[in-house]
Amino acid sequence: MAKWGKVDYEQFIKLQKKLQQLEKIDRDQFCRDVAKELAARLLAKVIKRTPVGEYPPQSGVMGGTLRRGWTAEQITKIGNIYQIEIINPVHYASYVEYGHRTRDHKGWVEGRFMLTISEQELNERAPIIIERKLEQLLKGLFEGGK
Repeated sequence: MAKWGKVDYEQFIKLQKKLQQLEKIDRDQFCRDVAKELAARLLAKVIKRTPVGEYPPQSGVMGGTLRRGWTAEQITKIGNIYQIEIINPVHYASYVEYGHRTRDHKGWVEGRFMLTISEQELNERAPIIIERKLEQLLKGLFEGGK
């Protein structure tokens, strides 16, 4: 007959306690934190990509209004979706984003797609960012209370 040996159940009890702690984690707050980080990254990308108007010094006009206009709204939760709106209330923001006709209506000024391109870049990196945040949470939980 085979000999089974000794079993130390203390490690199983520690694991059980850690899993119980995992259940107590505020998932809503974690999702809000991730949404805030993603919004901050998107905001940083779009601000950097937004062009600044250049005017002659004697005109007295300063550029950068469009760049300074970017803001993030509050987080809203709709069902299982966390949403933050990134907006630019400057009246000509959509014209710079998507393009527009020239003043004489004979030509077209191409759009810069600051938000569109930034959003695409963030969508590519979002799974990695979320995975890292989750990894940090689990590492803190499992390594923090040895």
